[in-house]
Amino acid sequence: MTQNYRITLLPGDGIGPEIMSVAVDVLNVVGKRFDLSFEFSTALIGGAAIDETGEPLPAVTLDMCRNSDAVLLAAIGGYKWDSLPSNLRPEAGLLGLRAGLQLFANLRPAKIIPQLIDASTLKREVVEGVDIMVVRELTGGIYFGKPKGIFTTESGEKRGVNTMVYSESEIERIGRVAFETARKRGGKLCSVDKANVLEVSQLWRDRITQLSAEYTDVELSHLYVDNAAMQLVRAPKQFDTIVTGNLFGDILSDAAAMLTGSIGMLPSASLGADSPGVYEPVHGSAPDIAGLDQANPLAQVLSAAMMLRYALNQPEAAELIENSVLQVLQQNYRTGDIMSPGMKLVGCRAMGEALVEILLLKSN
Repeated sequence: MTQNYRITLLPGDGIGPEIMSVAVDVLNVVGKRFDLSFEFSTALIGGAAIDETGEPLPAVTLDMCRNSDAVLLAAIGGYKWDSLPSNLRPEAGLLGLRAGLQLFANLRPAKIIPQLIDASTLKREVVEGVDIMVVRELTGGIYFGKPKGIFTTESGEKRGVNTMVYSESEIERIGRVAFETARKRGGKLCSVDKANVLEVSQLWRDRITQLSAEYTDVELSHLYVDNAAMQLVRAPKQFDTIVTGNLFGDILSDAAAMLTGSIGMLPSASLGADSPGVYEPVHGSAPDIAGLDQANPLAQVLSAAMMLRYALNQPEAAELIENSVLQVLQQNYRTGDIMSPGMKLVGCRAMGEALVEILLLKSN
C-alpha cells in the first residue's frame, strides 16, 4: 500500500535551487522503490522571499511548513542582502522558521566518509573513524534572549546588546534529546558550556548533571567551550555525542563539520516536539558559484535521507540513499569542493545523474 507524504521544499537562495532539484530526483526514484508517494510543495524563504514579498519568512510559507509531514530546506542568504537591517535579512527567515515550528533541537552529524578521508586538513590518524553527533539547542540562548538590539546611550554612543538566557525547562528538553541520542550511539555524552564565567552556563551544567541520574547507561562528561574547540581539533575521536547551547553549538558544529574535509557533505536535522522537522545541509548558499553547475548536492541528498529516517520513519529508504552516496564516491565522482588528483570532476547535475543511475540499478 502506497504511503503518502506532504513535503514542503524551501530551495532558498544561491545554489539552493540546484541542489534541491537533485534531492527531489533522488526522492522520486527511492519513492518508487519503496512505494512512497511525495506531494512536493515549494515555498519562499530568505533572500528569494525578500525579493518577492519584502520579508524573509512570509506567513504562507510558515503555514505550508506547519501543514507538512516534513520540510526540506536548501540554503539561504547572500551578499545581495547583507546591507539590510538584521530583522529583514535572509537569516531572520531561518530563525523565524525555527521559532515558528518550535524546533528546539538541531542534530549535526560529523562522520568521516572513508572515500574522502584525505580531503580533511588533519592527519589521517587523527580523523580516521571520527563519528560525532552535535546536539545544539536552537530556540533559546543569545540568539533569542531579550533585551537585544543596538541602542544609543545618553552620551550619544551606540551600544550593542544581546542576552544569553536559558530556563531549566529549556535545558532539560534539549538534554533529554541528547541523552536519548547518545543512548542510541556510543553511550557517551559531553556537555559543553562556559560555567567558569557564565551564570547561565552554571545553571546549564547543574541541570544536565541532575538529568544524568535518569540515564545511568550514558557516560556524562563536561567541557568548557574553549577546551572543547581545542579537543575537537586535537583528538576528535574522544567524542561521541555533544550537547550545548545555541551559540556554542553554532560554532562547534561547524568546526566538527570541517573534520570531514568538506562542509558540503554534511546534513542536519532540526526537530521539535509536535511539529514537522526541517532537514537541511549545513553549508551556505555559495552565491559565488550559484547557477554555474558547480555545487555539491550530496549534503542536500543526505539531508533528504535524514528526513526519511527521522521524520517519515523510512530507515530502509534512508539507508539506500546513504549507501548510494558512498557508491558514487567509490566510483570517483567528485565536485570541485571534494576534488582530488585522479578523480572525475563533475558538476551538480552530473553528480545527481550518477547518483540516480546507481539508485535505479539498486532498485531493479
